[in-house]
Amino acid sequence: MSLDFDSARLNNSHLTAEHEEWRAQLRRFFDREVIPFADQWDEDGALPDELWPKAAAVGILGLGYPEEFGGVSEGIDIWHKNILNEELARIAVGGLSATLMVHGIGLPPVLNFASEAIKQEVAPPVLAGTKRISLAITEPGAGSDVAHLTTTARLDGDHYVVNGSKTYITGGMNANWFTTAVRTGGEGAGGVSALLIPADLEGVSRTALDKKQGWWCSDTATIYFDNVRVPAANLVGQENRGFSVIMTNFNAERLAMSASMEAFSRVCLEDAVNWGRERKTFGQRLADHQVIRHKIAEMKQRINSTQCYLNQICAEVQAGREYAGDIALLKVQSSQTMEFCAREAMQILGGMGYMRGNRVERIYREVRVNAIGGGSEEIMRDLAARQYGL
Repeated sequence: MSLDFDSARLNNSHLTAEHEEWRAQLRRFFDREVIPFADQWDEDGALPDELWPKAAAVGILGLGYPEEFGGVSEGIDIWHKNILNEELARIAVGGLSATLMVHGIGLPPVLNFASEAIKQEVAPPVLAGTKRISLAITEPGAGSDVAHLTTTARLDGDHYVVNGSKTYITGGMNANWFTTAVRTGGEGAGGVSALLIPADLEGVSRTALDKKQGWWCSDTATIYFDNVRVPAANLVGQENRGFSVIMTNFNAERLAMSASMEAFSRVCLEDAVNWGRERKTFGQRLADHQVIRHKIAEMKQRINSTQCYLNQICAEVQAGREYAGDIALLKVQSSQTMEFCAREAMQILGGMGYMRGNRVERIYREVRVNAIGGGSEEIMRDLAARQYGL
């Protein structure tokens, strides 16, 4: 048995020949259109605009979305989504997948809770890759503590007047819409609403956040709202009921991140094994040293555990049993496995691993954004404890 990206993956009895054909289709696309250019895109700090319609044409952007809006939903299950996240992780440019797929957190609240007119306006161009949507939740003073956000939306006739700011917004500089959490009522979760804000409205401005440890090609921004008048019809769900809209969205985001992090871990394993077979020290292959073999074995052990956990939780979700606490702990398991494998792979690669332009170096830099984004490890453990009634 080898220990490359594919053979290190445990057998998943839920996968069919159709799933594997989807993987092959994705791999052909990424090998041709993305991987030869991804390193340079990351160094340049931007992705080409034509990547979005290209991704849409092969079914990436529309995967799992209703066909009436240009999506592909018939026969699509959670395993198709996991395979997409695995193949994106194989590229090992985290900022690429974060920005290209940011509609995965920005669009579902609109499709699940907005009016039919808003859905028809927004979803088709987003899924076609001609327009973009981002999720705007985090604020300078409120990250995971969504219930205490301070951006306000005051109803004035048939418009909401929005004031405040959002930060660390993935895709924020080029988004056409923001699915935004705002305060329409009193303190706490009961005063939060969700509002779709067009980016071209008067009073909307944005600043690029380009001094980042990782995700260099990710389009990240701080968004400012200065007396922005947003049509009341852009309310997503009911007024003061937006907290549940946001929380529902988080489960899917955390599952997708978990699948990605497990795959990032396998990338680290693959590159560490390849280097260990090629590099010679003290007259023998690096892989012939017992300490290196033990590092690789423990990486595989932790990856196996994480993949089993991921597959079990995903099977439950596919069956209609979705438990926020278990998904939260899965995210913690996945980020810890990614961090361990990135560290050990970096140790095995040594000086080569420290040089820019290899997958391990980039994954190592991007561990923390995965461990924090979508809910930090500490918040996830506390969420699980509360879900379990402690």
